[in-house]
Amino acid sequence: MESVPGKARRVLVVDDNRDSADSLKLLLQIWGHQAQCAYGGEEALAVVSAFSPEVVLLDIGLPGMSGYELAQRLRELPGARHATLVAVTGYSRAEDRERTAAAGFHHHLVKPVDPGSLEAFMRDLPRQNHNP
Repeated sequence: MESVPGKARRVLVVDDNRDSADSLKLLLQIWGHQAQCAYGGEEALAVVSAFSPEVVLLDIGLPGMSGYELAQRLRELPGARHATLVAVTGYSRAEDRERTAAAGFHHHLVKPVDPGSLEAFMRDLPRQNHNP
């Protein structure tokens, strides 16, 4: 697995499981992406204004503020308004996928995320008109 020149993205990983978030961040950085972690909803909201992520990999089962609520709040911020929101969750039923789509997520990945699938996803993700 290697990075794809010209395809580096700013990625925010939001997960209350620090080991999971940090591992995913490291993997993204190995592939050449700029990645930051937030371990909760309020921290993610604070990071967005300075980092302006193109992609947000967001755990749904966050304590305090669910991933659904965080997704809605991120959409209200200029730094994340155009970001691609990806649910990264253990919830894998059809109803779960429908709920994430209804909440405004663009994609739904099931934990544990296969590194090869994530790398292909990141590589193939179309560029958005991202104007922070």
